[in-house]
Amino acid sequence: QVQLVESGGGMVQPGGSLRLSCAASKVSGGIFSTYVMGWYRQTPGKQRELVAAITSGGVTNIAASVKGRFTISRDNAKTTVDLQMNSLKPEDTAVYYCHALRIGIMNNYDYWGQGTQVTVSS
Repeated sequence: QVQLVESGGGMVQPGGSLRLSCAASKVSGGIFSTYVMGWYRQTPGKQRELVAAITSGGVTNIAASVKGRFTISRDNAKTTVDLQMNSLKPEDTAVYYCHALRIGIMNNYDYWGQGTQVTVSS
């Protein structure tokens, strides 16, 4: 079973930057590369929403609310996926979760990290 551990959260002032990292363990680089990796966020009382995702081939999907400010990248050899967040706004405050998804012929494989808090406040 893949384990995902996020790091890099914290508190930052508006306009600042943070870089979140998600490390996947118990998975080889070859298998990791087949996963679609994503970052989601959630605030109290709201549904978890997709922030950014990256396919095995490196194609990215960035939510409109963060496009131009956030970028997602992955390193298959290190089994990590990062989210670079620039020009942060108070509305970016949330718990950010790493997600891994692989669609199999017989089964789907779906894993979540425990989340890391990002707070944007002056």
